[in-house]
Amino acid sequence: MDALSKTYKMYLILQLVVIISAFISLEHGPITVYAKPYTSAVASVNKHTDGAKPLYSVQMLTTYTNTMEYLPGNFLIDIDAPIIWHDCIVQENMYHGSCPPNTLCTSPVSCEESECSEVRTFYSYKNPSCAPEIDGYSSSRGGSCTCGVNVLNPVTSSCDQPLLNYDEFTLRTSDGRNVFSNGNYGTFPKAACAPSSSVASFPANVSGVMAFSSSLYAFPASSYPPLKRTFALCFPSKTSAPGVLFLGAGPYYLLPQSNVDVRSYLSYTPLLTRPDSFDTHPDSFGYFIRVNSILIKKRSINVPANATTKLSTMDPYTTLRTDIYNSVVRRFSMVTKRLRPAKAVAPFGLCFSTSTNGLRVPDIDFDLPDGKKWTVSTANSIKQITSEVACLAFVDGGATSEPAIVIGTFQFEDNFLVFDLVNSTFGFSSSLLRKKTSCSNFNFTLTYNA
Repeated sequence: MDALSKTYKMYLILQLVVIISAFISLEHGPITVYAKPYTSAVASVNKHTDGAKPLYSVQMLTTYTNTMEYLPGNFLIDIDAPIIWHDCIVQENMYHGSCPPNTLCTSPVSCEESECSEVRTFYSYKNPSCAPEIDGYSSSRGGSCTCGVNVLNPVTSSCDQPLLNYDEFTLRTSDGRNVFSNGNYGTFPKAACAPSSSVASFPANVSGVMAFSSSLYAFPASSYPPLKRTFALCFPSKTSAPGVLFLGAGPYYLLPQSNVDVRSYLSYTPLLTRPDSFDTHPDSFGYFIRVNSILIKKRSINVPANATTKLSTMDPYTTLRTDIYNSVVRRFSMVTKRLRPAKAVAPFGLCFSTSTNGLRVPDIDFDLPDGKKWTVSTANSIKQITSEVACLAFVDGGATSEPAIVIGTFQFEDNFLVFDLVNSTFGFSSSLLRKKTSCSNFNFTLTYNA
């Protein structure tokens, strides 16, 4: 296993201080040790619709700038990416004023350091657009070398080779209900610095990719006690109000039910390791679950036993292999015969005429192991295209699509999702709207906790 992170070393030092203080107190009287009352770290999640497809970002604070203030940054949430990367520059000898204004500067990882070879060995993109990883040299750094690592741009699917660095990201601490104004949770993951041109395809004011995969170099792996390697996503359905991301196992609260732990709404299913048959992206560190069948108004549509279901924060709609898609559309058409059909609007294959918003259709249930069901209600199954047309928000992925099912972000919106990487389980609430709340109902008002 890699050497302990700087953050975890800091934690061990603090624990040592507590132990030493306890011994001192035996001789000189008690010493008060302050324990932070946080159970999670929290950040806002924003929806972006200014690109070709809806995307979602998390806002975190980055390292100090020349003004000695934290710089907030927005990063695409990617639960498949193996490493964090963003718009920044590497500087070996940083001092006050050395970094350009409003620019994030970080310390580089040398190509001669073990971290460089470890990151490169841990994963390697097989995408044909990726060139072999190379070391860079800079005369401004006395000829010392930098460590280039391959990353895949999730918007353009092109390959980039940013420079590995020692980074820092900071979130506010929380008890799941309040955000503490005087408590920060800083993490020190390995990340990579890319030029501004690499993020030109991203939504406005989004400057990088925050990896939330199972990779050792993704953000959850940088968590340390008291927080566990668990995170919760709650995507907003509107751009006008943010959703929320929690790092930590909970509790979680949403208004107006300020005393109801959202975990009481959740059902759980196992997270699966990447199937051996899944070779489209052999370096994937994403999340997979088992879907046994798809249920529409008491009629079950079989999903082959060898079919893989993947969770995605980059695909806007649930994609089904053609054989599964055709069965779903056939059954859904049958149970919605009372609705007037409309001309299909790409990428959708089944659309309806409607003069008002609020078209109601039967639920679609993903039938999971152990009798669990993830219910997709109207808000997550019907996409309003215009005031007169609404479409079934499922897409035909093609006859050879692998994985066979990809559950996309439209189906995530206003659903509370928990990725427990300690116990390898996935928790889901189904639509929070039926609980009279939504992902935009977390109270981000700062509370002083001293």
